[in-house]
Amino acid sequence: MSAQATGSMRLFRFIIRRDWLRLFIWIAAITAITVAVPPAFQDLYPTPAARDTMAETMKNPAMTAMVGPGNLAHYTLGAMTTHQMLLLTAVAVAIMNILLAVRLTRAEEEAGISEMLLALPVGRRAPLLAAAGVLALVNLVLAAAISIGLATLGLDSLTVSGSLLYGLTLGGAGLFFAAAALIAAQLSESARGATGLAMIALILAFLLRAAGDAAESRLSWLTPLGWVTAVQPFAGNQVLPLVLLAAGALLLAVIAWTLQGSRDLGAGLLQARQGRTSASSSLRTPLGLVLRLQRTSLIIWGIGMVVLGLAYGSVLGDLESFFEGNELLQNMLTVGSTRPIPEQFLPMLMLVMALIATIPAILSMQQLLSEEKNGRIDSILGRPVSRVRLIGTYLTVAGMTGILMNSLAAAGLWLAGRSAMATPLPLSMIIGASTIQIPALLVMVALTALLIGVLPKASPLIWLLLVYSFAVLYSGSLFQLPAWMADISPFGSVPEWPVEEMDWVAIVELVVVGVIIGVGGVFGYRERNIG
Repeated sequence: MSAQATGSMRLFRFIIRRDWLRLFIWIAAITAITVAVPPAFQDLYPTPAARDTMAETMKNPAMTAMVGPGNLAHYTLGAMTTHQMLLLTAVAVAIMNILLAVRLTRAEEEAGISEMLLALPVGRRAPLLAAAGVLALVNLVLAAAISIGLATLGLDSLTVSGSLLYGLTLGGAGLFFAAAALIAAQLSESARGATGLAMIALILAFLLRAAGDAAESRLSWLTPLGWVTAVQPFAGNQVLPLVLLAAGALLLAVIAWTLQGSRDLGAGLLQARQGRTSASSSLRTPLGLVLRLQRTSLIIWGIGMVVLGLAYGSVLGDLESFFEGNELLQNMLTVGSTRPIPEQFLPMLMLVMALIATIPAILSMQQLLSEEKNGRIDSILGRPVSRVRLIGTYLTVAGMTGILMNSLAAAGLWLAGRSAMATPLPLSMIIGASTIQIPALLVMVALTALLIGVLPKASPLIWLLLVYSFAVLYSGSLFQLPAWMADISPFGSVPEWPVEEMDWVAIVELVVVGVIIGVGGVFGYRERNIG
């Protein structure tokens, strides 16, 4: 083993030096959001009576399937934080670990970096050992940061032992899915396939847990996410599920280690299907090729958006009690409106879903830059395909991705709302409120294309604008932020229909601005150096 691990420590240090900013951003972002939630809950639900009202709202199978079981009989601030945030944060940590694990293993092998390293005095399994070490360190630091952050808040019921268990649970979940992704990297021969396999495992774990929790059966104990919800930090502090997470992660890591010795460098244990001797007619066009390359991510995001819509739709029937007596939350509603609260809250729901639907659209557009960095774009441009046609194809796919994801979320909300509400919202109202968000979503896609076409190194700035949009537009009404801050975001120009009158001028302006920016991106891409 020692010979096969030779050089792993040097590779470990190399990865830390190369990716320290990426790792820091992941850890800081998840920690900041986690630590910010309890004070926000303290402001929203300052009394036991307010928290008990919220607990009553959470007593339905749909919410249990979404966030897991909780200690609703003693809904302290800590119990509320665990119930509403722990599982969803664990999913975010799992996604982080899957992306990092595939990037540090299969993606580097696919790009030829591993082959170059193994030509040096480096053991065959050193890259895998170094990647596993980095992932372990990331989850250890994340667990420590969250534990310390929660414990130092000094809020009632957020004990030191509960804070430590909360952080360790998230770190344990991260290690489990990191090890699962390491196995996926041995099975698939491409980074895209490995990510897809690991994401499918995560989705299956979530659905199995949701079914078990909703039916109050032991089915959820068969999944790592079921162990996460069973820990119950601040509301029981069960250690056994945490032991299962650690033992499961160790077992999966050993399996990944063993599997790597059973395959050749660059190959996967799952043999790719024999391809056709000639491409189908659809794959002979840039549009068919781009759709084929993004098919897996489209399916995964599509399922996620439907689940998101179902989750939001399941609480529509309880909104009256949700807002009753809570002046802070009532700031999110239109002043003086006599419409039912679900109709007043509909624009905010549609805004949040549209912002989330923008993420896969941006990722789809940025795939063009990723293909360029990996040197695969030359094989396309070497054929009779112009740059304008290529970026135009990616723009089309990204725009359609955003529209599709936004529509799937709206469909999920409508379906869940029908069963949760005594008088469901009309389908036409939901479609209308969802559709008017699309021009702003397309402006974000066009801005991504402009950055890729003119300033490719600055393309990550689009995420900054998206985060800014979410922070300002979601919390702006709560904290009475100045109106000009919302106007910076394309979504700030979308009218709050059906509460407000429809502003067609604003919609037309967004469309015109989106077209101008998109055309600028296309011509910028045509002129700049590729590669």
